[in-house]
Amino acid sequence: MRIVELILDENHIEGGVNAISIVEQPAIESNFIAMSKDVEVKLAEVDNEKRILMGAALIPNKQIYRKDEEEYYVYFSKDTIRKASQLFLKSGSQSKSTLEHQMKLEGLTVVESWLVDDTEKDKSAFYGLSVPVGTWMVSIKVDNDDVWTNFVKTGKVKGFSIEGYFADKTELAKEMSEEDKKIAELKRLLENA
Repeated sequence: MRIVELILDENHIEGGVNAISIVEQPAIESNFIAMSKDVEVKLAEVDNEKRILMGAALIPNKQIYRKDEEEYYVYFSKDTIRKASQLFLKSGSQSKSTLEHQMKLEGLTVVESWLVDDTEKDKSAFYGLSVPVGTWMVSIKVDNDDVWTNFVKTGKVKGFSIEGYFADKTELAKEMSEEDKKIAELKRLLENA
């Protein structure tokens, strides 16, 4: 079966992650945890009910099954995840959420976003989540009573799934002219300098 690396298409205006969906079956196969008054949290100050969901938005090199005209897998590199997480915040998409990629939701906001640097010392490990280095973690505050009561507390949603536009690395490479390839290589060298 074909395995495709997805990357940011820097020529596409709407590239990257546009929203985070709460879903029953996250494609990355990583559930979030719900932090509320029912969960013991060892922090200096704890609200009566925090109503925060924490989980992985993207996991590097995790093969995600897809089916359209054909069956295949996609994955994201650590570098693409880093760029996508930064672009998500720079574009102001923190309050863009959906339910199962179908219904726009109000009252959900990304209040934390980070990349895992150390699997043992990361906040995700503190809460019992085991994710690799380079994983994009988010915490989402749920101020929508309906979503919290009817979807989170009932267990109808278990994780996050991103929404956005990414390019197929092999297809994008085929489309680039020789001049475009030289420009892209120059950009890459300058970014890494």
